[in-house]
Amino acid sequence: MSSTTSQQTIDVARVRQDFPIFSRPLPNGADLVFLDNASSAQKPQQVIQKEVDCYERYYANAHRGIYQFGVAIDEELEGSRAKVQRFISAAEPEEIIFTSGTTMSINLVAYGWGRKFVKPDDEILINEMEHHANLVPWQQLAKETGAKLNFIPLTDDYRLDLSQLDDVLTKRTKIVALTSMSNVVGTINDVSHVAARAKSAGAITVVDAAQSAARSATNVQSTGVDFLAFSGHKIYGPTGVGVLYGRRERLEEMDPFLTGGGMIDRVFRDHSTWAELPAKFEAGTPQIAQAIALGAAIDYVSSCGMNAIQTHEVQLLKHATASLAEVLGLKIYGPDQSHKGAIVSFTVDGAHPQDIASLVDRKGVAVRQGHHCTMPLHDLMGVSSTVRASFGMYNSEADVDVLVDALHYARKRLRLT
Repeated sequence: MSSTTSQQTIDVARVRQDFPIFSRPLPNGADLVFLDNASSAQKPQQVIQKEVDCYERYYANAHRGIYQFGVAIDEELEGSRAKVQRFISAAEPEEIIFTSGTTMSINLVAYGWGRKFVKPDDEILINEMEHHANLVPWQQLAKETGAKLNFIPLTDDYRLDLSQLDDVLTKRTKIVALTSMSNVVGTINDVSHVAARAKSAGAITVVDAAQSAARSATNVQSTGVDFLAFSGHKIYGPTGVGVLYGRRERLEEMDPFLTGGGMIDRVFRDHSTWAELPAKFEAGTPQIAQAIALGAAIDYVSSCGMNAIQTHEVQLLKHATASLAEVLGLKIYGPDQSHKGAIVSFTVDGAHPQDIASLVDRKGVAVRQGHHCTMPLHDLMGVSSTVRASFGMYNSEADVDVLVDALHYARKRLRLT
């Protein structure tokens, strides 16, 4: 792997060589400055090639054939599962379920565990910074079961107000769902503390790790969570594949979400029994090539070093926070740098976020604009949308400087004083 670096530092120039998308200019001649990594990260050649190799060299359906390709594909797929297990420090590979992404993973828990164990008048504890993927499924579960939604209040800087946790975490709480890192304001939550408190109250914890998985080390055993979900495409892997980690006892007690081929033990005329983990939750043909390439993505980020990636992104956040302060009328939302990851969401006085995003794109800068699938959080912030710049391992301080220059350009074009 050509981008292998020290565990302490990221050599951005070397890393960028592994990403083909950065080797060519945009149609308007500008160099790409990609700052939409919270939405989806670019792919290194190693990941792209792994998926190509699967189709070109040994493709077959998984867990179906004993011929040579069938054996090879099974080994590759289960090898990828084992890589995920080690990456998040799960106890065993069987606790790793391949899904289509974070959204499906959370819905799997809501349907398979929630509809079995949540009863009328039970409570589900969430908060207003959650992505819709970790909010809407719980709304639906409450609606269908008669349970009640409770909210952990947020502080003025959009952190969980854990001083009020005793008021909202009760004996009736069955599920506590939270993100490990906000996709809008970057808030990093104390998952271990919340999980411990939830356990003492008899509740399970479901964690959306879509943002944190690519940015910092994950240890599901030390944090004590029951379920954790993340998506492959945000961790420099393929789209269409994600992970649900579930503690074995939780997966054993819950019902399957999808039924059909591959997830059965025995089918009779009038009933069926389920396969052992993880097959119980992987009905039908899985995302074979994508799941195998996810293993390559995990190899890639692991070779760069999660501590090195985190340190690099913290430095980018520090530089971005200071540099964006130079832009007149720009307001950053969220906590200070000590409580957030490498995501900066902002507004510019007198400008619509869509206009800002469109104008900086002329300079080659790709940022996200909108509500970022967090309408309740934007309601709380008092704005309908924001501009979001989010950083990855291939970004540099020079990218931040291009963003700042592009924002000055945008202000001029919009004739902001």
